[in-house]
Amino acid sequence: MPFQNTMGDYQTRQTLETFGFLPPLTQEEIFDQIAYVIAQGWTPSIEHIHPSQAMNHYWTMWKLPFFGSVDLQQVISELEACHRAYPDHHIRFTGYDNYTQSQGSAFVVFEGRR
Repeated sequence: MPFQNTMGDYQTRQTLETFGFLPPLTQEEIFDQIAYVIAQGWTPSIEHIHPSQAMNHYWTMWKLPFFGSVDLQQVISELEACHRAYPDHHIRFTGYDNYTQSQGSAFVVFEGRR
């Protein structure tokens, strides 16, 4: 018998990352979140994955993390380049906190076609 996920109840739904329960972020809100990550001194990173594998696979990193980056426009340009290269994929922005060695923020910027 194949494995069946029995967690949750009829009201539970799958979401993508930190802001998954909220309405989609506006472009200005996305820029504000990225600027916050940079202002905290966290390391920005971009990842992508096809929607069919988003819940059970590691996401693929787009280039290397932006160690020491303080340029908001550079990060936004790379997000857009990743989206152009993989238009059907989910594109996630992550801010890594070097001090706690954990993710300080993570959210999906572009949702792929399902």
